[in-house]
Amino acid sequence: MVVARQLRLSPPPSVTVSSILYDPTSLSLALMHSDSSFSLYPRISPLSPPPLHSATTTAAVVSPPSSAAAFLRLRRNDTVRVIFLVASPHLAGSSILLRFYMLRTDNQFSRVRVICNQSDLDFDERKFGVLVRVNHGVSVKLAASINVFAMYSVSDRKVRVFAVKVMEGDVVKLMKTAVIDCDLPVFSISVDIGFLILGEVNGVRVLPLRPLVKGRIKKSDKPKVQKFNLENGIMLGSNGGSVLYAKSWKVNGNLEEKIGKHYDNSAKLKPVKMRQSSQEGGVRFVPFKSKGFEDYKSSKVPLEMSIKAISIQFLGHNKFLILDSVGELYLLSLSHVSGSESVHEMKKLTLTMKVQNLAVFPDDSTSPQTVWVSDGHYTIHAIIVSDTTDSTANENDTKDIEEKIQRSATQVIFTSEKIQEIIPLSANAMLLLGQANNIFAYAIS
Repeated sequence: MVVARQLRLSPPPSVTVSSILYDPTSLSLALMHSDSSFSLYPRISPLSPPPLHSATTTAAVVSPPSSAAAFLRLRRNDTVRVIFLVASPHLAGSSILLRFYMLRTDNQFSRVRVICNQSDLDFDERKFGVLVRVNHGVSVKLAASINVFAMYSVSDRKVRVFAVKVMEGDVVKLMKTAVIDCDLPVFSISVDIGFLILGEVNGVRVLPLRPLVKGRIKKSDKPKVQKFNLENGIMLGSNGGSVLYAKSWKVNGNLEEKIGKHYDNSAKLKPVKMRQSSQEGGVRFVPFKSKGFEDYKSSKVPLEMSIKAISIQFLGHNKFLILDSVGELYLLSLSHVSGSESVHEMKKLTLTMKVQNLAVFPDDSTSPQTVWVSDGHYTIHAIIVSDTTDSTANENDTKDIEEKIQRSATQVIFTSEKIQEIIPLSANAMLLLGQANNIFAYAIS
């Protein structure tokens, strides 16, 4: 059975909605408007009757311009705080402004102060945001996970990885931990389950997140001992001295510091620097085809005509769904072997449509899982992806797996409006943005 409900917000959006974001953990909805502003609605349950939420919802407004946004979850001990992160051009695009909106305990979003002490990061009191001394250019991409987010500037051709922590008094601390020089175009980006994944021409590049988050210790003449005990790895500094213990911040796990008695602020983490084409530290390029090539320049196919990975969405159980620029869907399976080494496998899924919209709710607790796909017109297909599509299958099993997935389209929804965007709400529900500025919620049972 399919349940459908039109979402009626109070107050209703006054400007045309061009895109939507939803955070299932906090039930927060972000509407991007045609003027590049955002409206933030906390505690929205799209499938609940309107009286349950319309009278109590107050939208926070994020003023334009905005070029990219993402929901960032900050975990500290057993507490999870939600940040709505917005990137904007500043000073005619000569730098990037990052604004942080925290969901408070009273279910309202408000901007928060950010601590940052690196040379190219500066908190601007007037703008109440962090200025990143990077050319904004034509566009910026953001991807966020727990305590970590990544930002890619098309013009600057670099991916920057940041770690974030909530301090006392709802103050946020920001640390840039890695910079990746990109000699190839990046069309999509994802941060999840210990991996940074870049969508490129003819495939994706998989980078282990641990080396990008732990950083490098900048040495100082002052005696000190630094220990960073992350879930993703351990780094030690030397030079001895008497030791004081101080709790510090989490980045995908526990980060503890042991600082020398004569500690000064000269001991800092330096960002890791690497090239996109590096094959060190477990970095791997996974092509769409087994005999594919990594560099589009080696092909006679022009860049504008090549196949690109335009969407990367975490499915669960170390699996991702990749959508390419011609509407094909791929299943990427990742598995850790030892240390930073991992095994990657890409399988093309056989579908009866060219996919234009993809919505995936990440869930490690259930299998099989529901994936929503659309042709961008008036139909949405609910497809069941089974855990039988694992990375241990050999080439002889590939055809059987693809046929099984093709037969797993269990529901088809016909819409009254042309589909502009779909996003996941839960394991069996999704949100649809129509071209008439209407938003609908659908669930299957």
